[in-house]
Amino acid sequence: MDVWTEFTNASGLRYEIVAERGNAVIRKRVLRGALEGEQKMWAAHEPQRASLNADNYTFEERPDLNADGLAAIGLTPRRKDVLLIEGSILVTPEDGELKRIHGRLSKTPSIWTRKVDITRRYERMAGVRVPVSIESVASVPIAGKSSFKMTYEYQTINGQQVGDLTNRHNR
Repeated sequence: MDVWTEFTNASGLRYEIVAERGNAVIRKRVLRGALEGEQKMWAAHEPQRASLNADNYTFEERPDLNADGLAAIGLTPRRKDVLLIEGSILVTPEDGELKRIHGRLSKTPSIWTRKVDITRRYERMAGVRVPVSIESVASVPIAGKSSFKMTYEYQTINGQQVGDLTNRHNR
């Protein structure tokens, strides 16, 4: 599914589905459901519940660098919440720039989805740190492991063009 999204403080999250392929049930129940859930989450200002701050997490220094040369900081949620991750933040050692968050959701989203491992990757564009991908692997009773990957491509950030606007509807 290819989806164009737009977020503004005034109108919240809006989306337009521009292409679909694959299983109709998965598209309707999972992918469209995820879009509708994210739209409701932004409208209710829930992302603040997951901010990387001392209200939501305790942080633990981990002096080792990982294979990518990034420094790891331990991340422990202060409460069980489907928006919080038990795991690590990976940052550049030179300036502490957030590159990746990896771990397990501290609370499972439903009885049908268990042990959800998440990896979020970030890059800086137009001076703003933005997510570029989210990957998850969940244990689903009866069905086994289920994986999900979402990538982001940006056309504008805070009004500054960072991508090709001509291909918006031609994907």
